[in-house]
Amino acid sequence: MHGKVYLVGAGPGDPGLITQKGAQCLKAADVVVYDYLAAPALLSLAPPEAERLYVGKKGGGHTLSQEGINRLIVEKALAGNTVVRLKGGDPYIFGRGGEEAEELVDAGVPFEVVPGVTSAIAAPAYAGIPLTHRRFTPSVAFVTGHEDPEKDASLIDWKALATGVGTVVFLMGVKNLPMVVEQLVKNGRPADTPIALVRWGTTPAQKAVAGTLQDIVEKAAAAKMAPPAVIVVGGVVGLRDRLNWFETRPLFGRRVVVTRSRGQAGGLSVKLAALGAECLEYPAIRVAPPDDYTPLDNAVRRLDTYSWVVFTSVNGVSAFFSRLDNAGLDTRALGRAQIGAIGPATAKKLMEHGIRADLVPKTYQAESVVEAFQDKDMAGKRVLLPRALQARTVLPEELGKMGALAEDVAAYQTLPVREGGEELFAELMAGKVDMVTFASSSTVENFRELLGPEQFTEAMQKTAAACIGPITADTARKLGVEPAVVAREFTMDGLCRDIAEYFKGNAAR
Repeated sequence: MHGKVYLVGAGPGDPGLITQKGAQCLKAADVVVYDYLAAPALLSLAPPEAERLYVGKKGGGHTLSQEGINRLIVEKALAGNTVVRLKGGDPYIFGRGGEEAEELVDAGVPFEVVPGVTSAIAAPAYAGIPLTHRRFTPSVAFVTGHEDPEKDASLIDWKALATGVGTVVFLMGVKNLPMVVEQLVKNGRPADTPIALVRWGTTPAQKAVAGTLQDIVEKAAAAKMAPPAVIVVGGVVGLRDRLNWFETRPLFGRRVVVTRSRGQAGGLSVKLAALGAECLEYPAIRVAPPDDYTPLDNAVRRLDTYSWVVFTSVNGVSAFFSRLDNAGLDTRALGRAQIGAIGPATAKKLMEHGIRADLVPKTYQAESVVEAFQDKDMAGKRVLLPRALQARTVLPEELGKMGALAEDVAAYQTLPVREGGEELFAELMAGKVDMVTFASSSTVENFRELLGPEQFTEAMQKTAAACIGPITADTARKLGVEPAVVAREFTMDGLCRDIAEYFKGNAAR
């Protein structure tokens, strides 16, 4: 049986601009054949076992010829696979998707086209340039800046573009910028017409240069503009200074390392990216089951004997309810036990299980839980603490001093990650990282192990460190790193706010 091919537009670079249908196709793919301009993050949407084949074209160098790509997707489909041909931007906007579709028709392979957001509209939009505007123009044209070199003559009507279209967008035209400018001016476009180049549009590496047809060649050369970039010509370019929303975000252009575990890094990365940062995920820890679930399972079977169950992390909540389900129980097993939670994220996770925490301290560390219990009669009360195997002992010790019977059980453990250290060390030593974030003491300790003690000391002198709270900051100091940022509110939102404030006051960094 034949498989099927989906010609999917990957969008312009920001992985958030993939369409829902495009994402669904990737999740069902057996084979992904992808381009240079397809955001790498999109590949993670495909199943782990899916085959990933890179066929990108960069700077004239082709991993595989277009004819070879055509044969490849046909062969993979004829072998019965669901094939996603992931193409930067939109498949049919200068993406040669039409040629690939013709090959599929000739081979009798069923296919669908999933349109994508083309860089022709997205890059200008992210650079503050609306392609149409009632005060400037009712028309826009999209033109290739790199015609097929085998053509005998150009098919571009330069006279019509120069005098008959308000906004003109050229794709793949950076190398031919002098020729583009010359043709437009020669055919009647005024030399003072605004023009802009937008490189790596919609990504944290976005860079834009604006000028007029008269001076843009010199300005682009001075700014070292290179592909991939789009060129926008027309009066709407004059709106850039007023409408530039993307490049004015507080962390735009900053590269930030996120060291949280793989499952949790995404949340912090999303928050930092929303502020403009480029996030490099290098988990220093991974969350794993404890070596033995017996203590937790025993506690789950006698939940009716506890007066309190106190959760100190989202991981603890997840592990606890997983074992509750494993025992064939549900939230009713908690009986009359009251519930405590450190931090709003932990409380929110409990709400997913239908549990509203009875106690959420004003600040989010063990000491605050102890303080919150000071006005309660804890004598003889049994308290279950499903936590990390390596958790600090402050909480059970202080509860014990109040007369409580605190039972500390391992719900999970954090283990070090050893992959990626050499690559990250090189980035840090090259000065390509603006900040490293630490969301727990264990991330600091294991990040040091990831790089190696000596390299850790050397590399952290090249960048700034941000810690989620004073406990994590103290660990960093003990290991020789003075944090530039210590979040005043010990949450991910608080950490992000203080990082943004730090860079606002250190704009030259």
